[in-house]
Order: sequence, then C-alpha cells, then structure tokens
Amino acid sequence: METEKSGGTASGGEPAGTPGGKVSAEGAEAGIPVQGRPPARVVASLMLSMALVALDTTIVSTAVPQIVGDIGGFAVFSWLFSGYLLAVTVTLPVYGKLSDTFGRKPVLLFGTALFLAGSVLCASAWNMGALIAFRIVQGLGGGALQSTVQTLAADLYPLRDRPRIQARMTTVWASCALVGPALGGLIAGYAGWRWTFLINVPMAGLALWLTARHLVEPRRAPARRGPVDWAGALGIFACGGLLLFALVQGGVAWPWLSAPSLGLMGTSAVLAAVVVRVERRAADPILPGWVWRRRTIAAVNLAMGALGLLMVAPMVFMPTYAQSVLGLGPVGAGLVTALMTLSWPLSAAVCQHVYRRIGFRDTAALGMGLAAVVLFGFHLLPHPAKTWQPALIMLLLGASLGLFQLPLVVGVQSTVDWAERGTTTASVLFCRTVGQAVGAALMGAVANATVAARLAREPLPGLPHRLDDVSRALAEPGSLSRAASEHLRQAVAAAVDHIFLGATAAGVAALLVLLLVAPRRFPVLPEHE
Repeated sequence: METEKSGGTASGGEPAGTPGGKVSAEGAEAGIPVQGRPPARVVASLMLSMALVALDTTIVSTAVPQIVGDIGGFAVFSWLFSGYLLAVTVTLPVYGKLSDTFGRKPVLLFGTALFLAGSVLCASAWNMGALIAFRIVQGLGGGALQSTVQTLAADLYPLRDRPRIQARMTTVWASCALVGPALGGLIAGYAGWRWTFLINVPMAGLALWLTARHLVEPRRAPARRGPVDWAGALGIFACGGLLLFALVQGGVAWPWLSAPSLGLMGTSAVLAAVVVRVERRAADPILPGWVWRRRTIAAVNLAMGALGLLMVAPMVFMPTYAQSVLGLGPVGAGLVTALMTLSWPLSAAVCQHVYRRIGFRDTAALGMGLAAVVLFGFHLLPHPAKTWQPALIMLLLGASLGLFQLPLVVGVQSTVDWAERGTTTASVLFCRTVGQAVGAALMGAVANATVAARLAREPLPGLPHRLDDVSRALAEPGSLSRAASEHLRQAVAAAVDHIFLGATAAGVAALLVLLLVAPRRFPVLPEHE
C-alpha cells in the first residue's frame, strides 16, 4: 500500500519547493532533474510535434471522398484511420520504455523523422492498399510523438508550471479539432488530396530542426542500461494489434460471435499470457509489473481507460444525433461538437487552482462526478430537443473533463522519477486509447442493436430493412413518408440515448476507481520547483 512520501508536501500532495532554487545532492543522485523554464523554441518544437499528430486525422478525414475517387478502395478506406490507430496504440508502451532507457530526445527525433517519411510515402501512394500501409508507417512515428511530447512536458517543467504546458497541449488538440476539417477540405478541394499529407513536411521539418538544435534534456544521474526487451516489445505489438483489429472489425466486417472474431480474441488472449510470462523473466521489461502494482498508476490507468470509453459518445455519436435527429447540417453539427473542445482547455487551464487546494484525486473525482451528471442529462432531453440543449451539454462536458484529465496526468507524472516517467506516461495514453477502441466497438454494437429493434418493432412502408441502408435513408429524408422519417429519427435518438447512458456508466466507473483505488493524496516526489 502506498503512503505519502515526506519532503514538504502541500495538502494536495504537491511539494513545497526547495529554498534557494537548488536541488540537493541526494535529489540529483536519485535522478531528479534540475529544472528551469525551457526556451520558447523548445516549447514551439513540442507544440509543433503535438500538432502533427492532432491535425493528421482531422485533415485526412475530410479528404476521403477525393482519395477514394482518385485511387479507389471504398470498401476498405476506414483502415486509413484504423491502421493508424493500431500502430499508434501498440507502440506507446515500447516508446515509453525506450525513452526511459535512451532519453527522450533520440526517441522524439526518430518518431518525427518516421512520421515525416510516412507522410511523404502517403502522398506518393498509387492505390488504397499502399496508402493504408504508409498510414501505418505514419502511426509508428505518431506513437513516439504522442508519448514522448507528454513525457517531456513533465521533464522540462517543475510541478507548479506543468498545468500551463499541459493546458497548451490541450489547446493544440482543440484548435486542430476546429481547424483540421476546414483545412483538409480546402486542401483537398483546391490543391489535391496528396497535399493533405505533404503539409506535414514543413511542419515536421521545422519540428525536427528545433528539437535537434534547441532541446537539451534535464541533467540526470547515469542509468544502468540492460538489454532492450525486444521479445516483450514484439509480443505487446502482436497482442495489442490483434485485440484492436478484432475490436475494429467485429460487428462490421463479420459478426461478433463469428469464427474470425472468436479466433482473434482467443489468439490475443494467448499472446497476452505469453507477454506476461516474457515480461516477468525480462531483466528490463518493456511493460514492467510496477505499472499495475502501484495504486496511483493503476488507478489513473483504469480511470483514463474509462475516459477513452465514454469519449466515444460525444465525439462519434453527437454529430450523428445533431444531423439525423436535430436536422442540422454538417457545419452546425460540427459546431455543437466543437463546444466541448472549447471549454475543455479553458477548464484545464484553471484546474491547478482547484487541485492545489483539494488535491489531484479529489479534483479529478469532482470533474468526473460532474461529467457523469452532464452525460445523464442527455437522457432527460425532450424529443425533439432544441439545438441549444445538446450544445449546452457539450459545453459543460468539456469543462468537467478538463477538471478530470489534467490533474491525473500531472499528478501521476509527479509520482515517478525521470527513469520511470516515460513508461508511466505511455501506460496512461495506452489505456486511454484502448478504452476508445473498446468503447467504439461496444457502443457501436449497442447503437446497431437499438436501431434494428426499433425498425423491427414497427415496420412502416419505406423504412430500411438493413442497417447498412439507414444512413442512406437519413441522407435522403424525402424518400420516406413523414411517419417513416419520424420513426427513423426516433430510432436514432433512442440509440444515441442508450450510448450516453453507457457513457454515464463509464463515468461512474471512473469515479469509483478514483474513490476506492486511488490514494487520497498522491505520493508526489520532492523536486525543485
């Protein structure tokens, strides 16, 4: 059982600082870096690297019609995103451990260069198969960027300043979510879809130059390097890849209880057992057992996995609800969804004033408690709802989740020293991404079952008989009678309502994890502020 470590911590588990602005010899020997505010160019390189990952998917998604029209592959184009997600997710633990072993800078440089190479290859793709393969190369680089930038933010900033840099990173994601679709549409419409990938070249090149020239990692004690656990890395890659492949394809390419789904799930379970055995025997494992044996890290991982699951409801199903039920156009639906990305960074920027008073855990619990109430509020909306009602829900949800996520990220990074921070950060991001994949699979199945049951309950003339025809019917409401069109809208509204109830349950689960598993005061290491 973890206990609060001594060293002058404030009531929220935050260290009180060291007089004179110096780190003791004991602190240096323990691997605690000497920290000062990093130069603006270093901050710019981190934000550019994060923007590469954040912009990529939103830009590419709006260019899909042009891509398919040029090189074909409509039946498999979803793997432009699924393949990228697989590559990012399964490499997060590997890059986290490598950054702890060899340093953040070489891993970040490698990831940026690989992402740049993948972007150039994507722009030169001659068919959909090649483009999907090159997107996977991009994802292999994106995993390094996503993990290492978050870790460097904790390395380069003292605890009191970490909320500022984390809020900036959140603002990058929010800005890219708003700008990306419009930018992607403009590029694809006026310059050609290949430029949606080539736009990464100057950004990645500038990020590489800034990182190579200006990033100097904080001083640390020399670490003993054992042999790299390549067997564990390969096992994690294979196990995670098969599991996510099964979740992405299940219920879409084949039924959930079919031989492919059961075979993939069974194989991933066997590989998981093999990975556990390999990691227990490894001298320096990629995914060490202490990630789950320490209460703080385990609780944060579980809570962030629940966050990934519940995020599927607002980000994936709210646009569908806004267009199919409220009758908004794509722009209006995008604006409703974007309200969450506006309030999230604002809430994250001010949450430090909350957790300095009540602590990391209680601030995150407050945020998730509010988020669960807001998510349940969707269930109370009338049918049809007024546009401002779901818009208000999205605005409040972003503010609540800003209180939840940032204290957990800052808090858990502050409980480990340099040599464990990369692995810890990667485990948090890995759990959140896996939660998103699981959530997409589960909530997609719930939505399909709800719509199918509603259509079978009252078979009106003109209603689609297959789920694949529902989207076409919604896009062409004039082809249905008024009664059939209203019945279809009610079916979609019921499906999204069930999804938000599932998201509420995920929020309650995250809240219970924080209250029952996480220590009330995070065991923050004493460090120089």
